[in-house]
Amino acid sequence: MTRMNVTRRVMMAATAAALSFGGQAALAADQVVDSIHFLIPGGAGGGWDGTARGTGEALTKAGLVGSASYENMSGGGGGKAIGYLIENADSQHGTMMVNSTPIVIRSLTGVFPQNFRDLTLVAGTIGDYAALVVPADSDIQDLSGLIEAFKADPNGVAVGGGSVPGGMDHLVAAMVMEAAGADPIAMKYVPYDGGGATMAGLLSGEVQAVSTGFSEAVELAKAGEVRIIGVTADERVDAYPDAPTMKEQGNDTSFVNWRGFFAAPGLPEDKLAAYQAALEAMYATPEWSEVRDRNGWVDIHNNGDDFRVFLEGQEQTIGDLMKKLGFL
Repeated sequence: MTRMNVTRRVMMAATAAALSFGGQAALAADQVVDSIHFLIPGGAGGGWDGTARGTGEALTKAGLVGSASYENMSGGGGGKAIGYLIENADSQHGTMMVNSTPIVIRSLTGVFPQNFRDLTLVAGTIGDYAALVVPADSDIQDLSGLIEAFKADPNGVAVGGGSVPGGMDHLVAAMVMEAAGADPIAMKYVPYDGGGATMAGLLSGEVQAVSTGFSEAVELAKAGEVRIIGVTADERVDAYPDAPTMKEQGNDTSFVNWRGFFAAPGLPEDKLAAYQAALEAMYATPEWSEVRDRNGWVDIHNNGDDFRVFLEGQEQTIGDLMKKLGFL
């Protein structure tokens, strides 16, 4: 992807930001944006929550953004936050909403009428692998143990996730089941509001396993509370190399969930340029490297029109997969 020189882009955006934020006299030398309000379409502890807060942490610590604030707005598989951003567009020019593969999935299934074309596309920023997780004291030791238990008693093995039925966590678990020769439609899926509630459901015994973002499971795995029995990366991830891949266990499932940022429709071009410049400059900072590596994320950077092309490709790929699995 052809990219503008980061330094020149930051200088241009900083000038635009200084003008658009009322001519404030003295932005820091490397500060691009005065403040950003992050809108998070799900509950605390989930992948969206972690991505927004991790990005805000890196941007503010690196001095690219003066301050960051956060708002969790659950509902409708992300539809409530999308609707809010669209309906209040004129007053939301200081807001960036995090989202990911579900914005494609939920519009394909018709759960909400809007899609990514109704928003201002800022940038795709990271990829997060998916993982299947069990409690550390579970009798299920590995992926084959989960599959065997499911095949023996489909109703006795419930899989939880932080997305609605037919959403991304459900889809990933179904992909794994199908690759193992099990019936993905027979899988009992239990939805929760975000990663924090999902893990609470797992540890309380409400479900026997969960499908979640790899980054959401790493700290609990390090603390000895859960066991990651499979990650959808092609190779083990440095953030937690004890977690085996699906592929090394003979399950041909590979998947990475992109995450990125959107803004209200009609966002002024100067503010869009400032947001994009701040995110682009972030990749070169040690503050971002620390956040990314801590979570086991990978850089997937798509700006503006490149982001749109990427999302259109995702729409086709995910749609074909959902039809194959019987979700559409």
